[in-house]
Amino acid sequence: MSIEVNSVSAAYGTTPVLHSVSLSIEPGQILSVLGPSGSGKSTLLRVIAGLHPLTSGSVHIAGTDVTGVPAHRRRIGLVPQDGALFAHRDVAGNVGFGIQRLPARHAAQHPRVKELIALVGLDGLEHRRPHELSGGQQQRVALARALAHDPQLVLLDEPFSALDAGLRVRLREEVGAILRGQGISTLLVTHDQEEALSLGDSVAVTRAGRVVQTASPATLYRTPDDEWVARFIGDAVILPALFNGNIADCALGSLSAPGAQPNDNLVLIRPEQLRIGDKGIAAEVTHVRYFGHDVLLSLRLVESGVVVQARMAPHEFLPERGAAVMVSVVGSVHPLHS
Repeated sequence: MSIEVNSVSAAYGTTPVLHSVSLSIEPGQILSVLGPSGSGKSTLLRVIAGLHPLTSGSVHIAGTDVTGVPAHRRRIGLVPQDGALFAHRDVAGNVGFGIQRLPARHAAQHPRVKELIALVGLDGLEHRRPHELSGGQQQRVALARALAHDPQLVLLDEPFSALDAGLRVRLREEVGAILRGQGISTLLVTHDQEEALSLGDSVAVTRAGRVVQTASPATLYRTPDDEWVARFIGDAVILPALFNGNIADCALGSLSAPGAQPNDNLVLIRPEQLRIGDKGIAAEVTHVRYFGHDVLLSLRLVESGVVVQARMAPHEFLPERGAAVMVSVVGSVHPLHS
């Protein structure tokens, strides 16, 4: 089912929170809404769910205007941050809560409940209470409950934030596979850049109650619309530059910058584009940060004094702090304006 949010504004009392927000979710697509705390992303989710009033605009689900429709009639499944399971119900009872007029005592035998418990990998745990489950298992129950009434849209409100790092990565991959397998349109709200990029087919970035850019994860990372988005989406090396057509002259040399416009005066370079080798710009290693899966070097360019970050694989030769190196740029850079 397609979802359309059209010029939606909302407030808390007299304080505006959302300012003419528009976005769309294609059938079966996962849209990540990514933004810092206070950017309006959770309010947007609540407006779509029918849990918060809007001051202007509209919400359409499958071509139907649901702006004035109560939350319980919108056929939306919600997975909140903490799962919000009923402590007095077992797994089957929690999942079955989403099925109208199904008594909790009969839930474990209901075909749809059985199907969903199997779908989220909780076979054999039908009669456990929430306190007998791990955090990841509780979120699986919350997802199954959200799917129980065959929703047109699933809303995920930072559902992995309370989990430890390894479980968070594994569970979001499993949840993404389940939702795509079911073909359900999904909106994920998160402040985690890695989560938004890895799970979303498309990402909408929010700032101060507005959507400032919506694009595929690759487009958003490689070609952000402005400096703020560039810095918010991952590590960024942003340098002043002078442009001669599609060539940018900056502290790292003369670099290819396709699509440069007359008012551009900055270039974006991602740290993984920087290479340590026997040619390029002279630099000194000022700091080495080891993360296991990669290493981030801080490099002070000798001629300009500018400090840049380079990302390297952990199996590569790693210069020590204080080492003199040469640094170059691989690939083209992205032009921006301040």
